[in-house]
Amino acid sequence: MKNKNTGKASEEKYTFRIEWSEEDGVFVARCLEFPGLGAHGDTQEKALQEIKTVVRESLDWLREEGKPVPEPLGLRKYKGNLTLRVPPEVHRQLAIKSAEEGVSVNQYILSKIS
Repeated sequence: MKNKNTGKASEEKYTFRIEWSEEDGVFVARCLEFPGLGAHGDTQEKALQEIKTVVRESLDWLREEGKPVPEPLGLRKYKGNLTLRVPPEVHRQLAIKSAEEGVSVNQYILSKIS
């Protein structure tokens, strides 16, 4: 699909998720970069087609209004730094567990979330 705004992200670059809704009896598609948007279809393919149309129209509207366009997750640059606030007791427990394993708190947490 050709994007009329060269260098700008098209709907194809965004992150989509499709789930079955038992309550509605349809597949529901969402775009992670646009949490308020959703679309549905009788098949996964139709739901994806519909949400891409909604995102494309939203992108066109945002650009026409001169509003910021969300950057696709896949195009974002990540430094690899996270700041995590925990209660002092949790911090103490993490320090003890990491010392028991002979690793830094950072390495201990990374081993648990990887």
